[in-house]
Amino acid sequence: MSSQQTFSFSRLLQPLVAPDVFDFWASKISPTLAWNRALAKVVERHVEAKDTVTLVLKCNRHFKGYEPGQHLNVMVEVDGVRLTRSYSPTSLPGKGRRLAITVKRVEGGKVSTQLCTRTQVGDVIELGDSFGEMTLANSTCDKWLFVAAGSGITPLISLTRALAAQGRAKDVVLLYWARTRADVCFAAELKELAKQQVGFRAQVFLTRETSLLEGELSGRPSGEQIEQLVPDLAERTVYACGPAGFVTTIRNALQAKAGQFKEEAFSLPEPEETNLLADAAGETVQVQLALSGRTLTVPVGQPLLNALEEQGIQPAYGCRMGICKTCVCSKTGGTTRDLMTGYTEPEPDQALRLCISSAVTDVTLDL
Repeated sequence: MSSQQTFSFSRLLQPLVAPDVFDFWASKISPTLAWNRALAKVVERHVEAKDTVTLVLKCNRHFKGYEPGQHLNVMVEVDGVRLTRSYSPTSLPGKGRRLAITVKRVEGGKVSTQLCTRTQVGDVIELGDSFGEMTLANSTCDKWLFVAAGSGITPLISLTRALAAQGRAKDVVLLYWARTRADVCFAAELKELAKQQVGFRAQVFLTRETSLLEGELSGRPSGEQIEQLVPDLAERTVYACGPAGFVTTIRNALQAKAGQFKEEAFSLPEPEETNLLADAAGETVQVQLALSGRTLTVPVGQPLLNALEEQGIQPAYGCRMGICKTCVCSKTGGTTRDLMTGYTEPEPDQALRLCISSAVTDVTLDL
């Protein structure tokens, strides 16, 4: 059945069949056939690095696509509960609408463990819309510097592949920090790109290896070291992705010197980075949940999403870094703090991102 036929068939049945009933019976015909959900079948699976797996996905017609560098929410069922997390999709040259997600297993992480250890070829997962602004759009330079740490390599390898496919990887430098050699993702691909793409350079830094191989460097990032390797920063667009502390270090070292600077952190800053130490240690506030009528006591400075989860409330969420907006809810009273910037938000009737907001005073949420 073609996509057009499926579309017409769905419209014909719309007054007669509920979408969930349609999806149930449609899945008996094809596992990715659905009324309007973006579903993807796992068609390949391979180990990418230590505790890290790449899943190649074949998407159905409902998947709307993405821009290189963006993220998308991935929904899976774990022990009967539907959970959502965000990952960076990457293109696969010559494979049409197929895409890949690279997942590192996080200790205690339900979704990452499911995807890394239990998901197999033939399984089906659901995809959300793409989001994120760290793309190639609005870049005014024709030279790039990509700076990654850990899982921050995934959106940057997506950008690298896009530039290579467009014939624009004529002057790209990728600096990549990992703990050990076993933790390095896409190692073979980076070497091959350096051979095939004139002007592409990749440098790997290992922070916990006792000995180094030819071409490897050690040590944590510093502005001096980066400037020695890339002296023409003023001519480059710099993209930095990794843990919050890493991104802060790169921003402080390079932002004022780069032609353009874009960043994305996949963890929250340490408290001192957002002046949260000004909050009294051990202080608590009341959070009123307007819809359920519950009142909770939560610590000042703790992300509201974490605080709610610790007390048995399970709001929807995805990225946990303030990008996907899955956890947004309305705040109808009280003052909160943006944990990414440190700024307080005293105004009511705001769309609050629970994952990167903490309560400063008593707060009322539309939950």
